[in-house]
Amino acid sequence: MTPRRIFVIGSIVTLALSATLGWYRPGAWFVFAIVLAVVLLGTYDWFQERHSIRRNFPVVGRFRYLLEIIRPELHQYFVETNGSGRPFSRELRSLVYRRAKNENDTIPFGTERNVYEVGYEWMNHSLAAQEPSHDPPRVKIGGPDCKQPYEAAVLNVSAMSYGALSKNAILALNKGAKMGGFLHNTGEGGLSPYHLEGGGDITWQIGTGYFGCRDSEGAFDPERYKDKAQLPNVKMIELKLSQGAKPGHGGILPARKVTAEIARIRNVPIGKDVLSPPAHSAFKTPLELCELIGKLRDLSGGKPVGFKLCVGKRRELFALCKAMLETQILPDFITVDGGEGGTGAAPLEFSNVLGTPLDEGLILVHNALVGIGVRDKVKVIASGRVVTGFDIAQKIAIGADVTNSARAMMFALGCIQAQKCNTNDCPTGVATQNPDLVAGLVVADKAARVQSFQKNTVRAFQELLAASGMKHPSELRPWHILRRVSPTEVKHYGEMYEYIEANELLSEPLPKSYVRAWRAARPDSFASAVTD
Repeated sequence: MTPRRIFVIGSIVTLALSATLGWYRPGAWFVFAIVLAVVLLGTYDWFQERHSIRRNFPVVGRFRYLLEIIRPELHQYFVETNGSGRPFSRELRSLVYRRAKNENDTIPFGTERNVYEVGYEWMNHSLAAQEPSHDPPRVKIGGPDCKQPYEAAVLNVSAMSYGALSKNAILALNKGAKMGGFLHNTGEGGLSPYHLEGGGDITWQIGTGYFGCRDSEGAFDPERYKDKAQLPNVKMIELKLSQGAKPGHGGILPARKVTAEIARIRNVPIGKDVLSPPAHSAFKTPLELCELIGKLRDLSGGKPVGFKLCVGKRRELFALCKAMLETQILPDFITVDGGEGGTGAAPLEFSNVLGTPLDEGLILVHNALVGIGVRDKVKVIASGRVVTGFDIAQKIAIGADVTNSARAMMFALGCIQAQKCNTNDCPTGVATQNPDLVAGLVVADKAARVQSFQKNTVRAFQELLAASGMKHPSELRPWHILRRVSPTEVKHYGEMYEYIEANELLSEPLPKSYVRAWRAARPDSFASAVTD
């Protein structure tokens, strides 16, 4: 008997029984009303043509959609293990929560990780271990043309825009940055009042939409830029070329998140999706990009100016290097994002299969700067998946100077990885513009948690350094991080990846793996200088 026939027979029998009960028990007509409502719902399911499951399984088929709605919660609370959650495991999320609350972050009974599994990484300790420093390390960012260099922390808040995040989330991040003495990156959504109200140090990110410094046509406006770039809170300016989660796509802010205030801050229409262009209009060639960097630095009063990118074609990165050499205009820093990076909204294909992962991109940028002899003048910032002290150590060892973290900072704010950032229904008030949900995020409490997480994680990093016999992050090298590459073989990063010598790209013979990309690069165009 098919489910449809069962529904018909069951409906007739149940209606008859409930109607009979109503005649004999005058107060029981509500039972008949409930049964009738279910039957009418099932009848509608029977005749509608959009959903096969409901058409074939009237009423009962609707439970599938209910289970799908609560599936993420069921999986998170009852299925996933401490180490199996994605994109961040329960172990890592719990660590952030404990450090943000200044609770005990030690674990009992030993590691749950399989140390003989391929991919396991570690640092070796030293018998000449040091006492950890009591002062958090700082790194000076600012090259020879920078008049206002900045002393950066080794862990900072990565780019997250007001609009993607709520005003309370932005306020809490900024106040936390002020309390802890680290940088807060605005994201490409513009410099909002909430980035400034907390008094924290700001990296103002400028994307392809030029939000906050655009004219009525969406082009870069130097005067609007100058007014904001010279604000005391703004310590650095970052030109966003591409983002790891959606390189070559541009930012996405769904219409449901575009409030009147956000539209005013960004100078965009209210109630429409805000889609940043995939490429910049203020420059078209590597040479023009270098000239724009110099212009941004001058208009800011000499503050550090750099750019952020997810590494794509190696030839294009080398084209930028050749343009730096030709113009003698260097960025003060380069922020490297990885293809595995997170965002509030991105097409699945862009998130999953486009862009170089962070480690490979970071090593390539480091090698490129070393190869043209400017690595000591240009700082490198690693942006992505930094949660623990070991994450900081690993990124610095393989090529970074400092690190930025976004999602770990969101966890410190109370994010539960509900993965509803693109729906405006974030249950913790972090990634939503719904006033009722935003009200649940108490700024003073969450600011203290952001500050505590950063402080405790940097302290853990310093303890790792000291246990390994080092006093300062600048001592970290690729060989300090080891990785199991097979069940019986271990290599350090210096053995797994090629690290080139200073100025090696400026003379023959060129490093073999870089020969074709370097020769194809041209400073006056992102196009190839050679043809197959």
